Amino acid sequence: MASTRTQVGIVGAGPAGLTLAMLLAREGIESQVLESRDREYVEGRVRAGLLEQGTVDLLTELGVDERLRRQGFHHSSFEVRFGGQRHHIPLAELTEGFGTWIYGQQEIVKDLIAAIEERGMPIAFEAAAVRIDDVDTALPTIHYRQDGSDHQISCDIVAGCDGFHGVSRETIPASILKTYEQPYPFAWLGILAEAPPATTGELIYAHHPNGFALHSFRSTQLSRLYLQVPPTADPEQWSEEAIWMELQRRFETNDNWHLNVGPIKQKSITPMRCFVAEPMQFGNLFLAGDAAHIVPPTAAKGLNLAVSDVRLLAQGIIDLLCNDDRSTLGAYSATALRGLWDVQSFSWEMTNVFHHMEGDHFAAHLQEAQLRRLCSSRTYMQAFCEAYAGLARRAGHLPLPAD
Repeated sequence: MASTRTQVGIVGAGPAGLTLAMLLAREGIESQVLESRDREYVEGRVRAGLLEQGTVDLLTELGVDERLRRQGFHHSSFEVRFGGQRHHIPLAELTEGFGTWIYGQQEIVKDLIAAIEERGMPIAFEAAAVRIDDVDTALPTIHYRQDGSDHQISCDIVAGCDGFHGVSRETIPASILKTYEQPYPFAWLGILAEAPPATTGELIYAHHPNGFALHSFRSTQLSRLYLQVPPTADPEQWSEEAIWMELQRRFETNDNWHLNVGPIKQKSITPMRCFVAEPMQFGNLFLAGDAAHIVPPTAAKGLNLAVSDVRLLAQGIIDLLCNDDRSTLGAYSATALRGLWDVQSFSWEMTNVFHHMEGDHFAAHLQEAQLRRLCSSRTYMQAFCEAYAGLARRAGHLPLPAD
């Protein structure tokens, strides 16, 4: 069995693991990234596309923002639709100038991998972690398989950035780990279509008696759209004609607004649920991103939360390995969870306001009242926008390392 040694073993080459590797390298800390999938899969995995300004600022800090700023789309507002009416929400105006960006997660991954390669840092693809031993000691060990052979890495710190199905969370003893989960009685049917977006200036969130719909995009020629569907829905049972008709119906307004249509390249179902695991640390193992939490995609917080996690985790590791100070790292779980539950609360609120609750007429009236308040009360609108933009975490209301 081949054995190696590094300071930080990072399991998972998604945005969390790759960003962590870059943050540590900036301070001269050595790491090794392990990824169970091949590079092509990781760089082609279509996921989130909405970035908070704080996430963009961190990518800028790391010098991996060139393509983002050239190809991404900056938004200073978004639109809410219900009852056939369009409502403009001036996001930047209400959040001290903070907006959001549209730039696909897979593009961020490409940028981070390219930057890591340029710096000569190691990423082991098709290297599946099978177990993590001795995390309650000073020298944890990650066991993985690559090219049919067994390998192991000994390290000071293990960062579990391997998603919901990875081995990292399972390493925390069941007697210590607590999990909380809230499923929703609906899902999203998402499509990627070769159709120019009807607008690239704003995302559109639509509340409709048939269900929620979201209008987004990935470029000036690619539209990304979502429909609320039952959790058992089969995307193959939805024809292109049916999808476009239902999207047009849910986005319909009194001023005869129309979608642009085109061939659908991808169809997929996204389950809707909340999940939290705590604590996010045990010994010298630390969880980040989907390994520790999942939020419903309505507020697009998943990737941004993962970046917040590793920003905090990186500072703790730096304090420990460079200054022999474990205080930040020791408080990692408590600090990260505090911010996470705030985000879960907002994502839960936004999900429940915009999605149709089948057969619940009382909920329907409450939703309309909340939407009217969102679109008419500047105070409520500002609080909503601050949460939407991630302003509380960015402004330091939650303890995070200084920029």
